[in-house]
Amino acid sequence: MDVEAFRRSLDVDTLTTVDALRTLIASCHDGLTERIKWNAPSFCHGGDDRITLGIERKGGVRVVFHRGAKAKDMAGFVFDDPDRIARWPAADRGVAVFADAGAVAAKAEALCALCARWIDATAP
Repeated sequence: MDVEAFRRSLDVDTLTTVDALRTLIASCHDGLTERIKWNAPSFCHGGDDRITLGIERKGGVRVVFHRGAKAKDMAGFVFDDPDRIARWPAADRGVAVFADAGAVAAKAEALCALCARWIDATAP
């Protein structure tokens, strides 16, 4: 599946939220590429997945901040989310959920800053 096929599979409200997130994330850091990974749009830097979207079963769209498919050494890795956009079940895994495109717009500036810092912090 490619990104366009994924988009065609969504209902209108979910598509609007996904597109708002895709546009925002793509604008936050140079050199990002997008592909489908784990059945959803995923943004890569240097060929490594770093930010992946997911559709929440109860509505909304999830944004997952991660360091790729394989576990990485956690020694010395620290990341700060001063605006508390995401919850962090692990130091190198954050999850933010947006109910709709309005919620994305309301946190756009802070989310974009978080995405840029995440890409920089997880660069090889």
